[in-house]
Amino acid sequence: MFGNYLIGLREGLEASLVVCILVAYLVKTDNRAKLPPVWTGVGIAVGVSLAFGAGLQFGTQELTFTAQEAIGGSLSIAAVGLVTWMVFWMRRTARHLKAELEGKLDAALAMGNGALVATALLAVGREGIETSLFVWRSVDAADDGAKPLAGALLGIVTAVVMGWLFYRGALRINLARFFTWTGGLLIVVAAGVLAYGVHDLQEARFLGGLENKAFDVSSAVPVDSWYGILLKGTVNFQPDPTVVQACVWVLYVVPVLYLFLRKPRPSQGRTRSETAEGTPQGAGTGDREPAR
Repeated sequence: MFGNYLIGLREGLEASLVVCILVAYLVKTDNRAKLPPVWTGVGIAVGVSLAFGAGLQFGTQELTFTAQEAIGGSLSIAAVGLVTWMVFWMRRTARHLKAELEGKLDAALAMGNGALVATALLAVGREGIETSLFVWRSVDAADDGAKPLAGALLGIVTAVVMGWLFYRGALRINLARFFTWTGGLLIVVAAGVLAYGVHDLQEARFLGGLENKAFDVSSAVPVDSWYGILLKGTVNFQPDPTVVQACVWVLYVVPVLYLFLRKPRPSQGRTRSETAEGTPQGAGTGDREPAR
């Protein structure tokens, strides 16, 4: 539940912030009449994400074991790629997300309602598709799929509440720090998903080395113990990984965490206000400075 709660919270908060910024900007610019197209785009994005998740879940049930493992492994790798791109993108654009979205919204206002629907659909739909893909992989891997799904839903509900509080001006946190911490945790979670996907491809005989174990700590960390279940649910820990799985895990998590956590070099000429960290302005809070 925890790993999927983190996914739902992280992705849901990104989507909530996007909606918060779009709605606040339309309200501030006296364009309340343009709110229905935005909500329509959000609704379509949610529907597409749910349909995508349902298609993944039910569309693979009639396939052979080999086909299921091949598809599951391939989608696991795709999910890791999307999540990796997402955490780096958010770290790079978190401080300028408001300005970027408002620029797109100005262009959409000039083009009409259809462009507004498309703007909201694309902005929210990306997070929805990523969430569906990542959560489906966790649900498919779990013995009890209800718990990962419940964790993801709780994370999304928490994110929606936080987005509403942001809009009302009742909640302020350091978003850059929040996305850095959650991004680091997600990279570790993604490494486990990647290793699990590689194992699927080995079981489907697309990759060799299924019988070559890197180590086996099943006696020290039983898979049915509370700590074994915790490690499995949070970081997809496997007590007896293959050599290929272990190598892939290390080759992913070490360089990606290093690149993500290292401090970027400040650009020349950037002012102190341009590098300030805080919440998106305009969400019903006027021009107040964000709390540090």
